[in-house]
Parts: sequence; structure tokens; C-alpha cells
Amino acid sequence: MSVLRGKTAVVGVGTAGIGYAPGFNSLELMAQASHEALADCGLTMADVDGLFVSSVTNAMPTVSAAEYFGIHPRHAAGTFIGGSAFVAGALDAMLALEAGLCDVALIAYGSNQRSAGGKLQVISEQQPYEKDYLPQYPLSSYALTAARHMHEYGTTREQMAAVAVAARQWAQLNPDAFRRDPLTIEDVVSAPIMAPPLGTKDCCLVTDGAAAVVMVRADRAKDMPRKPVYLLGAAAAYSHRQIAQAASLTRTAAADSGPRALAMAGLGVGDVDVVQLYDAFTINTILFLEDLGFCPKGEGGRFVENGRIAPGGALPVNTNGGGLSCVHPGMYGLFLIVEAVEQLRGQLGDRQVKGAETALIHGNGGVFSTQVTALLGTEATL
Repeated sequence: MSVLRGKTAVVGVGTAGIGYAPGFNSLELMAQASHEALADCGLTMADVDGLFVSSVTNAMPTVSAAEYFGIHPRHAAGTFIGGSAFVAGALDAMLALEAGLCDVALIAYGSNQRSAGGKLQVISEQQPYEKDYLPQYPLSSYALTAARHMHEYGTTREQMAAVAVAARQWAQLNPDAFRRDPLTIEDVVSAPIMAPPLGTKDCCLVTDGAAAVVMVRADRAKDMPRKPVYLLGAAAAYSHRQIAQAASLTRTAAADSGPRALAMAGLGVGDVDVVQLYDAFTINTILFLEDLGFCPKGEGGRFVENGRIAPGGALPVNTNGGGLSCVHPGMYGLFLIVEAVEQLRGQLGDRQVKGAETALIHGNGGVFSTQVTALLGTEATL
């Protein structure tokens, strides 16, 4: 168990523009979410002296955000490692706060990708070994992992579809979710194929949206208006850039980041009440459940059957509807933290997981390239 366990806490969260927000650019949406998060904990932008921002559209995201916000932070970071950047941002903010480099850390993201054109915006280097096969980036890379998992372990299209259906059932309990219409296993399986074996319903949404999180040291958190949610543990792991260099198509670096984050938190997977996973594609959820230790390798497909991760199931997973049904504005990682915090605060109404005290969040970046796991807990876990 680490000396950093519980030394920092999330005290404010905010979102803006979820779904479709025409008329706003990415910085404007990010600012809206940031002011919402600061108001949530009784602070203002003038209090922020630590800034952690990543973006798919701004080459200098932290500098651009600081200028737009009108602040001059003492400490800032803007590492771009894909959608996991914001879970990594919480880890970086924890270290910066404990080192005294800043007192109020703001982690923020915004994107208007749907209203700006409706296409997934990605930053990718040339794919030297894949380009001759005309891949769809990043879809084709995830399709390779799904196909290999089906080949090695007998995972079925219906099992992957169960992930999408569970996400939709959670979304139907979330008034802010972008997709709330009914979805069945048959709907997913019969949807047009995008890159075999993945169809349109196996793929994340393309939406607008912004999110922000405010973190402070634990001693200050006790004086904030909202119930603090403490960062108990976090760890990152990096395995490759392009899928052609992945050592395995069925084992992600979550198998490395997960155990280290749990060890820092002093927890096992059996202690986790709610799970928020980066579900850009249905295969993600299956692989992460295996690699994080919720089920043995190869058993993920069977694990998610029969509503096990859906409302009323044994393991609540992606309780806002996830990237598959709630929101996915290019990068989804910060929304994982927001949903986990609100669950642990007990403020989510119909989708609230009763008695939730611990949450595992897991961010993914690139094409299973970067994995970051974190554990959050209420004061009862300290």
C-alpha cells in the first residue's frame, strides 16, 4: 500500500455539451465544463494553479486552455497518450499536489467533433506496416483484436453484443446519455459490419462533449462543499504505438497497470463496487475485464453474458452508458472519472449503485497502446 493512498481527492466535477452542441468550439466547451466543476466545489478559475489538459485538435492544449481561461498556472502538463490521458492526468495531479507544485489541480477536456463534422478526429503517425492494407484507423486495429479473441477463446458476436446492450440499458437510466433507444443482441449482431467482426453497434459514438475534474490535497478536501472522493491508487503501462508492434492481440497492458494500481490502493478486484472502463469498442470491455482480473483470460465473453454487467447485474460496469451509448467526443477518459465520482457521492438517481464506496476506472489510448488504471474511494475507505 502506497504512502500516496488517499492523500488527494476529487472535489469537483462538471460536464458540458454532451451529445450535440452546435455553435461552440472545443475550448468553449472545455471552459463550460471547467467552470461547472469549479462551481461544484466552491472555487473559481482564479484558484487554479495546476492545469492538466489533452486534446485531439490543439497542438499546445494546456497553453491554449490556460490562455483561454485567463490563468497562469504554477504547474501544467499536456501529455498526449490518447484517451487514457485524463486518468494519467489524475495520477500526475496527485503527484504534483503532494509535491507542493500546485494547490488546486484542474483536469479538463473538450471536443466539438460531432457538430464540427461528425467524424472521429484522431492524430496518428503514418502506419508503415499497416498502410498497404488500407486500414480504418483506429477501427481496423480493434477489429484485429476481436477476431483474434474469437479465434483463441471462442468468443462470439453475441457475447460482444451483450456489452453494447448492457451499456445501452445503463444509458436508458441516464437522461444525459446521447443514445437511449432500445437495443437488443440481434440489433447489434445484424448491424452493418464496419471491419470484421465489428459492426456499427460495436463502435463508440461520435459526439460533442466536455468534462472537467478538480483535485486538491486531502486535508483541504474535507472543507469542500461536496463529499470528497479520494484517489487511492493509480498506475500506467505502455506497450506499443501501432497494432503491428503489439506483443499480443488478446492481452493488453491493463494486465500491468491494474495490479499495480490495486496494490497502491490496498484493494483486490473483489473490493470494487463499480467499474468504469474505456469502451471505445465492445471488445475493449471484454479484454479489460480479463486483464484487470475480474475473470480469467479467455472468459470475458462468457462473463458478460446474461446481463452480468447491466443494471441489476452482479458487476456494475459503465453506469452512464459508456462511450458506446452515453458520450464519446474523440477521447472518453475524463468521463470515466466524472461518473465514478458521482457514483461514490451517491447522487445518480435511477442508475445509482447502492452503497458504492469504491470504484475502478480504466483508461485506454491509441490502439490498446496506453493503459491507465485508478482506484477511487469514499472517506469510509481511508
